[in-house]
Amino acid sequence: MKRLLLFVFVLVAVAALSFGTTYRIGLSLSTLNNPFFVTLRDGALDQAAELGVTVLVADAMDSPAKQLNDIEDLIQQGVDLIIVNPTDSDAIVTAVEQANRAGIPVITVDRGSSGGNVIAHIASDNVAGGRMAGEFLAELLGGRGKVIELQGILGTSAARDRGRGFAEAMANYPGITVVARQTANFNRAEGLMVMENLLQAHPDINGVFAQNDEMALGAIEAIKAAGLLDKIHVVGFDAVDDAVDAVERGEMAATVAQQPYEMGWLSVLKAYEYLETNTIYLPVDLRLVTK
Repeated sequence: MKRLLLFVFVLVAVAALSFGTTYRIGLSLSTLNNPFFVTLRDGALDQAAELGVTVLVADAMDSPAKQLNDIEDLIQQGVDLIIVNPTDSDAIVTAVEQANRAGIPVITVDRGSSGGNVIAHIASDNVAGGRMAGEFLAELLGGRGKVIELQGILGTSAARDRGRGFAEAMANYPGITVVARQTANFNRAEGLMVMENLLQAHPDINGVFAQNDEMALGAIEAIKAAGLLDKIHVVGFDAVDDAVDAVERGEMAATVAQQPYEMGWLSVLKAYEYLETNTIYLPVDLRLVTK
């Protein structure tokens, strides 16, 4: 009987481990005042529910200082792993290093960290996305014109990479001049205000690339108010619902689609995988070769 009870106890313990019921994962997001990151959070929570793990969500509200405090709190709570979407790729290094010293593995999602030990980074190819946006805008303009680039939070890897890709595309079109590059911090209200000011200085522009849809949507409001919607092509990034609607209405020329739900879903899956096996499995597609 004792042996039977011991066997049952071991089975229960193994089952609990297999379904991850003991794992607590911290998810530190740059902001939940952006539908993109709300969708990312939802993907993470849905995957957590499937795996039976707990995800503790912290909203940094676009404040590097608050994000550092949030991660310190997660470390104090003894979470098993931290997933972080940095507000600033440089500023987040301190938090990543604190987690490293505490023996807590870190995964970054959407935006990377400039330092510290990160076991995995889950993101779109932002350089390729910026290049895609630039090529599309250039084709719309027939290779000639004046454009403005609305930049995101300058300290983020996403802003740097999207800007790099866009610059690479523009380099192929000597007939297009980027007359201004200015940050609007990935924020719709700032996108509106910055675009209002830029239109005063550059009323003859032909196109706008905004490094995310929130800024693009704000810019469109400024362009509409100036009566220039039929003269300026706007390309955004993220494909949030409001942006897709704007494309369908003909107000936005295009938006580069990411998959935030899948990012959140995959980040929790890889966190669980690492906690279970101390490794991360990265499958490569197979290809059948026939005669």
